[in-house]
Amino acid sequence: MTGTGDRVLVIVPTYNEVDNLAIAVSGARRAVPGADILVVDDHSPDGTGSLADELTAADPRVHVLHRAVKEGLGAAYKQAFRWALDGGYDVVVEMDADGSHDPGELPKLLAELAHVDLVIGSRWVDGGAVVDWPYWRRALSRGGNRYTRLALRLPVRDATGGFRAFRADVLRTLPLGEVSSAGYCFQVDLVFRTAQAGFRISEVPITFRERTLGHSKMNGAIVVEALTKVTLWALTNLGARLRQRTGSRGGC
Repeated sequence: MTGTGDRVLVIVPTYNEVDNLAIAVSGARRAVPGADILVVDDHSPDGTGSLADELTAADPRVHVLHRAVKEGLGAAYKQAFRWALDGGYDVVVEMDADGSHDPGELPKLLAELAHVDLVIGSRWVDGGAVVDWPYWRRALSRGGNRYTRLALRLPVRDATGGFRAFRADVLRTLPLGEVSSAGYCFQVDLVFRTAQAGFRISEVPITFRERTLGHSKMNGAIVVEALTKVTLWALTNLGARLRQRTGSRGGC
């Protein structure tokens, strides 16, 4: 388990999740009673922000950030990370609001964080599972993660997974201002930078369930952004390694 004195913050980003938010927050509060919850609402038009205010009024451990405009997952998380670091939290957790992440698995992530700097709740390691996804979406996620792992030489099988726990020192070290990814590629960007900085990364198996309420935010543009950026990062990384290898042999 994380240190007994560690202050833990669970960040729950939202956009049009009025049907799911209260379930996610109450589940997290039961699973880790000593943690605080931060809801980051990306200017939802469906009343999610108002519901978050009600949850905050009813529970002093629940907080909310209202974003003035919708800018996507990456921007929401970066603002939340700054809030967490300014607040002196030791551990920062990412968890989706749509019911795909089981709050009951939070203690498992936090226990593993005693040994590493970043823990990813993984669908694609032994013991991991995905429930109620069609074949094509399983294949897309598996294939995209395999490509990402090989292209970026990452030591993880679920680089796109959004159920994860960071040591706050990782977020203090990373140049968050340089992270420009907006969609789910933001998750790849973070784990790639974490690995490059030499931090220890581990994965624990989770069961990922397709949402039953509301609508998925996944679309073709998100997939294209991820594949394009991963390819560019891979080429840039390859060029840097080649230059380093050439330099170590001496110029001609």
